[in-house]
Amino acid sequence: MSAVPDYAAFAELYTGYSRLGARRSHYERFATAAEAIRFVAERMPRHLLRGAALDVGDDRYEGEAILALYLSSAYPLERATR
Repeated sequence: MSAVPDYAAFAELYTGYSRLGARRSHYERFATAAEAIRFVAERMPRHLLRGAALDVGDDRYEGEAILALYLSSAYPLERATR
């Protein structure tokens, strides 16, 4: 995994969670990794973060590593104000 992804590259987000013993998963494609990272940080419920994986090219980022990309000084989009 590279330290900094190509934020302009196509990205695939996989989320999985367990509810009452049943494993559910969700797949979503994004035009850019930056948009996918923003979705995870600003819109995705936190309980899904543990099972989340973001594929950008040949690299995969999981869970807290996705949030770290959002907080990185290299992140190209404007962050939400809280």
